[in-house]
Amino acid sequence: MTDLMTWAELGGLLAAIGGAAYARRAYPAVHWSAVGLPLSVVRLLASYSSTMHACGLTVEPSRWRAFAVRAATRREVRPVPPRRGIIRPTTTGLRMRLRLAPGQEPADVAASAERLRHAWGVHAVHVRDIKPGVVELRLVGFDMLRKVRMPRRLKGGPLQIPVALREDATAFVRDYRAVPHELVLGATLSGKSMYLRNLLTGLAAQPVALVGIDCKRGVELAPFAARLSALATDPDQAAELLPALVKEMEDRYDLIKARQGITPGTPEELITSDIWGLPEDERPAPIVLFIDEVAELFLVATRKEEERRDEMVTQLIRLAQLGRAAGIYLEVCGQRFGAELGKGATMLRAQLTGRVCHRVNDEASAKMGLGDIAPEAVFAACAIAAELPGLAVVGDTSGGWSRIRTPYLSLADAAATCRATADLAPDVPALDAFRPHVPPIPVEPSGPVVTARPVAE
Repeated sequence: MTDLMTWAELGGLLAAIGGAAYARRAYPAVHWSAVGLPLSVVRLLASYSSTMHACGLTVEPSRWRAFAVRAATRREVRPVPPRRGIIRPTTTGLRMRLRLAPGQEPADVAASAERLRHAWGVHAVHVRDIKPGVVELRLVGFDMLRKVRMPRRLKGGPLQIPVALREDATAFVRDYRAVPHELVLGATLSGKSMYLRNLLTGLAAQPVALVGIDCKRGVELAPFAARLSALATDPDQAAELLPALVKEMEDRYDLIKARQGITPGTPEELITSDIWGLPEDERPAPIVLFIDEVAELFLVATRKEEERRDEMVTQLIRLAQLGRAAGIYLEVCGQRFGAELGKGATMLRAQLTGRVCHRVNDEASAKMGLGDIAPEAVFAACAIAAELPGLAVVGDTSGGWSRIRTPYLSLADAAATCRATADLAPDVPALDAFRPHVPPIPVEPSGPVVTARPVAE
C-alpha cells in the first residue's frame, strides 16, 4: 500500500510538471497566470532592494534619513532604491510604478531593463515615462509576438486603426492624423501584405475613400475592389490616377481658402488651415492612397517611360508634402526603397514619417527604412526570423521604435469585410473614372432544381 501511494504521488508530480510544460508552450497566458505570475511576484518582493543596488539604481540616503536610521536601529545606513508602488498583475505580466530618487532619470532605469528581466524571471521589461520623477515598469511574462492575440479593449477613432500588437502587450494604432504618411518595407513572405490587409479592413469600416495602386496587375488589391474608390493596376493607369488626386488636392485647398475669407467678426474656431477645421457638412472625405510595390513606378526601360516616371514621382512628392492638410494620406509599400530607384526617391522617402520594416534580404534595406530615424532599430530589423511572418520593427521621426506583429487575417475574410462595407465608400467625383469593376457574385440555388414538364391534356 505504501509503494502504491508513493507511485501515485510520483505520477501526480510528473503529471503536474508535464502539464505545466505543455501549458507554457501551448497556452502561455494560462501558464503565466497559474505559475509565472506568483513566482515573479515572490522574486520581485524578495530581491527588490538587492536587485536595484546591483543595477546601480540606488542612491545615498538623505542626512535626515541616515540620522533617523542610526538613532532608531543603530544599523548601517544602506543606499536607497527608488520607491516602489503597488504591483498590478495583468493577464500578460505586471505593472509597477517607481518614484525615482533625486539625481536619477528614466534612462537609468531603461538601461537596466535587461538585467531586471533576468533577475525577476520575466520575458521582457519595458520602461515608460509617466511624469517627472515617476516611471512605469511593464513586465511581460511571455513572448506576446509568438502567437498574436489583440487586446479585447481597443482604443480607436476616426483614421485610427489598431493594426498590430506591440511586444509590451499594447496595441499598435496606425493614426493617420498624427502620422499622415508611412513607408512599409519587407521581403517576399515577410508579412507586408498581411499588414496592408489588416489596415485596409480597418479603414473599410470608416467613411474613408480608399485608393489603390497595385502594379502587380492588381493581385494584392483587386480582392478589395468592392470597397476601393479607385484602383490602378499598371504604371499607365497610375500615371492617369495620380494627376486626378493632385487635382482633387488643389480643389480642397481652394475650399479651405474660401473658408479662410476672414472677416473682422469671424470667430477663431472658424479659422482653419486643413479640412478638419471645416464644418462637417462641408468637409470632404479623407483619402488613403495605398501603393503596393512602389519600385514598379520608378523602373523604366525607354526614354518615354522615363518622362512618365518623372511626372509620377513629382506628383507623389507633391501629395506627400501637401496632402495632409487636404486629408490625403499615403501608405507606400515595397521590398526596397532607396536612392538607386532614381531621381526623387530619397526626397519622397523623407516625407514618409512612419516607418515599418519587416524581414528584409539585406542590411542596406533596413537602413533605408530605419537608419535615418532610429539607427539602433536597424539591428532589430535584421534579426527578424523567417519563421515569424508579420513581425516588424516600427519607428517614426521622433526616434522611438518597437517590435510589432500583425495578427493573421485570411484573404477571404478581408475581401468579405470589404464587400460588406462597400456602401460606406464616400462619393468622390474626381475618382469615379477609376472605380474598379466588381463582378457580381454568383448565387447558388438554395434547393434542388426541378425541371418543368408540360402538362398533358
